[in-house]
Amino acid sequence: MPDKQGADGTEDGEGLIEFHGSYREILQFFCSNTTIHGAVRLICSERNRMKTGFWAALLAVTMGVMYWQFGLIFGQYGLHPVSIALTVDSRTLKFPAVTICTLNPYRYKNVQEDLCELDHMTEEALYTLYGYKSPARKGDRLPRPSPRRRGFFPHQLGLRLLEAGRQHQPTLEIGGRRALGRGNGSSLSAWLHNPPLSRNSSWKIGFELCNESGDDCFYNWHSSGVDAVREWYTFHYVNVMTRVPSTQGAHDDARIADFVFDCKFNGLSCGKSNYTRFHHPIYGNCYTFNGINSSYQWKTSKTGKDHGLSLLLKTVQNDYIPLLSTEAGARVMVHERNKFPFMEDGGFDIRPGVETSISMRKEEVRRLGGDYSDCTQDGSEIGVQNLYRSDYTQQACVRSCFQFTMVSRCGCAYYFYPLPPGAEYCNYNKHTAWGHCYYRLSKEFSEDVLNCFKTCRKPCQQTEYQMIAGYANWPSKNSENWIYPLLQKEKQIITSNRKEIAKLNLFFRELNYKTMSETPALPMVVMLSNLGSQWSLWFGSSVLSVAEILELLLDLGALSAILAVRNLRRRLWEPAPSPTPHPSPEHGSQHCHPPMLPHPPQDASAHLGSFDALADPALPPTYDSLDRDGYGAGPGGCQGPEGAQEGAGTFL
Repeated sequence: MPDKQGADGTEDGEGLIEFHGSYREILQFFCSNTTIHGAVRLICSERNRMKTGFWAALLAVTMGVMYWQFGLIFGQYGLHPVSIALTVDSRTLKFPAVTICTLNPYRYKNVQEDLCELDHMTEEALYTLYGYKSPARKGDRLPRPSPRRRGFFPHQLGLRLLEAGRQHQPTLEIGGRRALGRGNGSSLSAWLHNPPLSRNSSWKIGFELCNESGDDCFYNWHSSGVDAVREWYTFHYVNVMTRVPSTQGAHDDARIADFVFDCKFNGLSCGKSNYTRFHHPIYGNCYTFNGINSSYQWKTSKTGKDHGLSLLLKTVQNDYIPLLSTEAGARVMVHERNKFPFMEDGGFDIRPGVETSISMRKEEVRRLGGDYSDCTQDGSEIGVQNLYRSDYTQQACVRSCFQFTMVSRCGCAYYFYPLPPGAEYCNYNKHTAWGHCYYRLSKEFSEDVLNCFKTCRKPCQQTEYQMIAGYANWPSKNSENWIYPLLQKEKQIITSNRKEIAKLNLFFRELNYKTMSETPALPMVVMLSNLGSQWSLWFGSSVLSVAEILELLLDLGALSAILAVRNLRRRLWEPAPSPTPHPSPEHGSQHCHPPMLPHPPQDASAHLGSFDALADPALPPTYDSLDRDGYGAGPGGCQGPEGAQEGAGTFL
């Protein structure tokens, strides 16, 4: 700014910091020099009020729309959206782990004595409900109950049949202490000669579960008698097997040669170092090939079943538990090497007498952690101890969560899941109400009342295998005449029944594998770009225009602060008006007072350059007492400085 000449003739230099004198000057300077389109029109059309109002309204509307768009962009950024990036790569692939189970938890001959009472009760139920007799008991009228049954199986856990319209009183009870109908023995005989489920499909069948005090009971009903019998048999089977030593039955069938006759990978025979074994409570002995404990990692650089895993399996169906294992064949699951195989979730069955060929394709999923998703890297922050000897998976976490909750609320652990430290498996001889607790807990678990599914998050990195299955009869009728003799000599397979042999081939159908990776859909750079695009669209300006607006806000704030401080100081330092003196009428003629002379006020306004004259608070004089010099002398008054007599008047 040019130097200004002061009132005394000197020049005032520029200050280090200068502010405008009013809000009008600030706004006029901003609109005249800003690079924001439209703002300068306010100054150019200041003499035309209609145009000024139009441009002011248009500028306000565009600013409002722009900041509305800003809000949408910030809101979308706060959601942390992701986009999926799909890439396809081709290289030598690492072969996955393959787990195969026998579909039979124990050889029936090894546990037949322990399951004898349960089998008798189940056969009794099938005969009573359907009139069915097992082939081994065609000559018997009814399976005879053992004297041990009274203490071996609780009375309230017997099967009960409910007739339509009778919701509280069971029509027929099977198992436990007795099998009773609504009448006497002749009535029971009538039931047996005319089984209820063979003539009426509207019946419900189940078993009653009560808590320890017996005041909370419910029925586990099924509309299908077969489903009810299998559920009831499995429930009692769990209680029986908890009393059987783990070494009985399980390790008698532990030799892999009794199940896997032949194993080859890439044309080479497998060895003992290529598989590990574990026992599943439902699917029996399981063998994991190419697992984490294998001596080396299998790899393949070619496709086709000649460059994969080939297995020849034996399925001896005569050893199956008849009332528990209703499927024949083998259970197979393909999974990562460091993950536990959950056969009930991701496995599939292969049939005996059939060659099953499984072609695979690898897919990887990589999720973003942090604010973008609720995935976890290794599950260390979940807070649920992993009961499975493997890396973190969501299935392992969910089952561990349920098992710990089961131990906490029911006082025992569920037999189908790993045993936590310091706990024991449930058995109604020790834990009389564990069934009631378990089924209540299972319902809460399925409805996620236990928050296990919310607590256990997905892993951030996951590998999946998409599979396509093909089937063919093996061996064919024309080749079975020479295949069986050769297998008998080479593999010591003493069988000629195709229902006891199954063949499995697993291989990659292509070396290309897909990787689906999550990437931020709105990173910081894209968000700033969107903000700049909106700013340019509505204002046609740049980042420097933002600095101009910040400068305007700073100037307005500084001017407001200065004016506020000035008004505050003026109020604090302004003197209060003094009271007006009145001469006493009795002593007015004897006492004289000097004239009141004006004095400048001593307050803060004097420093700011403003002077306010104070009026004389004395009473105005009478007109006959005034003289030319401004001093009055009345009768009996006082003389002025020049010898004049003082009167009753006061200097104004």
